[in-house]
Amino acid sequence: MITIAAVDDDRMLLDGLRSWLAGAGGLRLLDAVATVDALLAGPGHEADVVLLDLLLRDGSTAEDNLRRVRGSGSRVLVLSTVADPERIRAAVTAGADGYLTKDHALDELVEAVATVAAGGTAHSADLAFAWAYDTRPERPQLAPRELQVLRDYASGLTLKATARRAAISPHTAKYYLDRVKEKYRDAGRPAYTKTDLAHRVREDGLGGPDG
Repeated sequence: MITIAAVDDDRMLLDGLRSWLAGAGGLRLLDAVATVDALLAGPGHEADVVLLDLLLRDGSTAEDNLRRVRGSGSRVLVLSTVADPERIRAAVTAGADGYLTKDHALDELVEAVATVAAGGTAHSADLAFAWAYDTRPERPQLAPRELQVLRDYASGLTLKATARRAAISPHTAKYYLDRVKEKYRDAGRPAYTKTDLAHRVREDGLGGPDG
């Protein structure tokens, strides 16, 4: 059973979530509130996954809300009417584990919640578009094979297992990883260890469809 909470100042949406999730097997809604303050003061602070609106009317910022919710131990799936690539990238960089616009179907929301609860990143067309067109200098442009090796190695696979999955030799896999590290170093965001690389994968939203 995955426990969830929702933070949104649209009362109709909260009422709709309560109704929809009542019939969603495997999910239990702990709370549905209008602010992060209310979330952290109630039962929702223990939720496995928090559905968080990007823009709330209480004067709070998305980045601060994400920091506070993540600090409580919950994972965060952003739900928003906003599909602006810059805001999407900022939300994921600040700690969001996924991003969906509010026009997605309930089954897509349920699938995204399950992905996030399992430790993955919930991808969507909006999120993919935001990362595909991210040309900021601090975000290295990785070749497809470099990205594949980075994802697999950072997910916890050994170098040999990473090489085997990519159908290349361990020597070649190490070459790709060294290239990735060099690109991050040149971008001013060095990544020396596997843990560092895993952080970069998360920060840049580079996780594959399976997390």
